[in-house]
Amino acid sequence: MEHKSGFVNIIGNPNVGKSTLMNALVGERLSIITPKAQTTRHRIFGILNEPEYQIVFSDTPGVIQPVYKMQEHMMKFVSDAFSDADIFLYLVEPGDRALKDEGFFQKLLQAKVPVLLIINKIDTSNQEILEGEVAHWSEALPNAEIIPISALEKANTDYLLQRLVELIPVSPQYFDKDALTDKTERFFVSEIVREQILLNYNKEIPYSVEVDVEDFKEDDDIIRIRTVIYVARETQKGIIIGHKGSKLKKVGIGARKQLESFFAKKIHLETFVKVKKNWRDNDMQLKRFGYKQ
Repeated sequence: MEHKSGFVNIIGNPNVGKSTLMNALVGERLSIITPKAQTTRHRIFGILNEPEYQIVFSDTPGVIQPVYKMQEHMMKFVSDAFSDADIFLYLVEPGDRALKDEGFFQKLLQAKVPVLLIINKIDTSNQEILEGEVAHWSEALPNAEIIPISALEKANTDYLLQRLVELIPVSPQYFDKDALTDKTERFFVSEIVREQILLNYNKEIPYSVEVDVEDFKEDDDIIRIRTVIYVARETQKGIIIGHKGSKLKKVGIGARKQLESFFAKKIHLETFVKVKKNWRDNDMQLKRFGYKQ
């Protein structure tokens, strides 16, 4: 049997379950997941390896209309995903009827590669609503194959994976067979700390934050990590720290537990808070945080 490989790029609006789906298909928790929009800021590869195939899943930020330069670069990650796809997974949920960028939707309509329209969260819907969704998307995106799933419950995801294996082209592998992702350990540390911030703070705070890993030292039995949480304004620093450091401590405890699970090793985590004014519109800072090349 000839070996098959392909890039399967996941596109969709915020909060439709793109990260949950990639994690379910790869079988590892690579993308952080929270109920808040714009949880995913970068393009993240998750690599599924079997002897006869390799599928490189690409999780992308939810499609939005940018306000900050940071968000412009987030949408550049989405745009990049249109240039190297062997298959598109366009993820929607019941009632999610329009991609928030018409230009991206037109690219899906004109795609020369297979487009699978994935109706996610069917566990929260019923048969009548689902039939209405199928009818709508059959007309709106006639070039797409429609597959209803629940990524959270892993309902119909086995069939989706089967179709992907059938559709990816014959090709040598793109990555080593033991590779799981293209991202570094430091990237996942920063994402796990940021996930705790998304879970523990409301309003603008989580969207004003970036996490930098200043130090990562791994010994046989422990990993020692030092992170800095950057905020955009001085007033946000106090909110992150909380009364006598209580909020920051809660973030640290939650992140340490997740990191120990992720690395399967004891973690010593230090977290500090600094101000980088208006970093979301600063080209130098955006490059430092990996949003632009």
